[in-house]
Amino acid sequence: MTAALLQLRGVQRHYRAGAHHIYALRDINLDIGAGEFVALLGASGSGKSTLLNILGCLDRANEGEYRVADADIACLDADGIAALRRAHFGFVFQRYHLLPQLSALANVEVPAIYAGVDTATRQARANALLIELGLGERLDHRPNQLSGGQQQRVSIARALMNGGKIIFADEPTGALDSQTGIEVVNRLLALNRGGRTIIVATHDHAIAARADRVVEIADGRIRGDTCRARIGSTSTVSRDESSSEVEPGPSPWGAKAAFVAQLREAAYMAVFALLAHRLRTALTLLGVVIGIVSVVTMIAVGEAAQRRLAEDLKGVTTNTLEIYPGKDWGDPDAGRIQSLTLADVETLRRQTYVKDASPVATLATSVSYRGAGASAIVNGVDANYFDIVGMRLLVGARFSQSEILRQAQVVVIDVNLKRRFFPSSNPIGAILYLGKLPCVIIGVAGTDFRPDEMSASKLNIWAPYTTIGARLIGRSYFDSLVVALRDGDAAQAAEDRLTPILVKQHRTKDFMVFNLAERIRSGVAFFGTMSALLAAIGLVSLVVGGIGVMNIMLVSVAERSREIGVRIAVGARQTDIRRQFLIEAVLVCLIGAAVGVILSYAIIAIAGNFLPQNWEMRLSLSAVLVAAGCAVSTGVIFGYFPARNAAQIGPAEALARD
Repeated sequence: MTAALLQLRGVQRHYRAGAHHIYALRDINLDIGAGEFVALLGASGSGKSTLLNILGCLDRANEGEYRVADADIACLDADGIAALRRAHFGFVFQRYHLLPQLSALANVEVPAIYAGVDTATRQARANALLIELGLGERLDHRPNQLSGGQQQRVSIARALMNGGKIIFADEPTGALDSQTGIEVVNRLLALNRGGRTIIVATHDHAIAARADRVVEIADGRIRGDTCRARIGSTSTVSRDESSSEVEPGPSPWGAKAAFVAQLREAAYMAVFALLAHRLRTALTLLGVVIGIVSVVTMIAVGEAAQRRLAEDLKGVTTNTLEIYPGKDWGDPDAGRIQSLTLADVETLRRQTYVKDASPVATLATSVSYRGAGASAIVNGVDANYFDIVGMRLLVGARFSQSEILRQAQVVVIDVNLKRRFFPSSNPIGAILYLGKLPCVIIGVAGTDFRPDEMSASKLNIWAPYTTIGARLIGRSYFDSLVVALRDGDAAQAAEDRLTPILVKQHRTKDFMVFNLAERIRSGVAFFGTMSALLAAIGLVSLVVGGIGVMNIMLVSVAERSREIGVRIAVGARQTDIRRQFLIEAVLVCLIGAAVGVILSYAIIAIAGNFLPQNWEMRLSLSAVLVAAGCAVSTGVIFGYFPARNAAQIGPAEALARD
């Protein structure tokens, strides 16, 4: 016998049952050499399967020492144990433990996926192994399309996929008829003659009789250890003596290849799991879909509101300040303050950050044309007022500086007044009476000025402030001042600088500054906040959907525990299992996101038929990206806990579950 390959010293395995321990193994001391065929013989419950699981690193002893090729297993972490199983161990189970959704070829490939073997290499090797085992015509068949003996041969091929220097077989003939069982044992003997170490747990004395060595186990203890020579066999046979053996070593570990392969397989497994439980999947997806529809629709509503605001502000000059009398808004004494004068206008014009300034004297009066009368707002302004507020003229011209100086009786009217008195004629040159003051209409202003000045119930007129002050209201102070700032100067900074200047000039703070840019910025911020709030409301629905995803994944973990055990047995790390279930959760959420986006598009299209024309809802790229991001985040957040649970399941426990 060669030097010990596997060594057990003082190994004990017990399980807690309340305050007591139930021992499955007691004081196990065992050496197994390379190339041996060892039968662990015992009745059901004797501890042979537990011993086999410890030897195969599917379970850990509570006490004692286990060494593989003189390496202490206790010094290896979970990834080290996985690497050992992946590179050196192969498992053949009584109930085969093939993944039902995969073909025979794909089942055999699984260990190589976790070893990072590229697709072409692992497919070629799996194909060769199955052909060698007489399954060349069953490559694409799923387990339920194969007989018990065929399934067990697929299981043997899987055990050999990464080399499988040590093969562990737990009751490999227990689910087979006697003839098929003999064929399986012959396969194991052939593998042993090829140089592999075979360890079989069995209660069948006929199988044990064909082994080199029989270790009898009863009540968790080794009761006997008998070696017997088989005719024509040796424990040190070179694997080259079997010419039919397909034995290329697995490719070196390739993280990228493994990751890509696992992504593809995880996606396939996720789709299969979804299709296997259609009703449950539909209910789970419903929660995600509702959440995505809520998020996308709320974002669309918020964006529509912002577009409406932008449309309302189009053409409005925001880089301006307006100054009104009064210590603050709502000052009851504001009407008696008379401190805003031309001197203030001239002072403001001298500031480097001020582009221009204009006084505004306002008067509500009656207007008439050829006997037809109406009420209007008359604004006495400077000639530069139209440039300051960005007002454009549809027809005619504005008054000039010379007309300001000579108090000319000329006016510019708005389109509302034109519509009232001149619906189908050109008003230029017509005489309009402001009270009893006749004035010549020289221009018609458009609508690109302050929105509060443009209303269906208001008629606006602009005239030289000198004319209004001298001929209509008889005063030299103004109701407000409007200030245009130079490009690049912040409105708030300009307000902070001009306030102390006017305070010094007035010797008191008897005015207030209206900062249109800040008001608009506040309005935009408000709409942004409302959009975020609407999106948050939608996220609540998505969280509910995420909880549904977590529930289905927890159920999936419980249902697929045996699959998890198989994957760990063939070399999957905890990271691989965790990634598998995370990918499935994310895929579920992405499918829900895709359906949700399609439904959102339909809802937005239908809603467009009922909304006002100036409210345009549309499915933007940002909303779609947010939906995808929310779906991925939901899958990761709510899929992590089930994925972690799956990764922490012990392989022996998982394989034992029904």
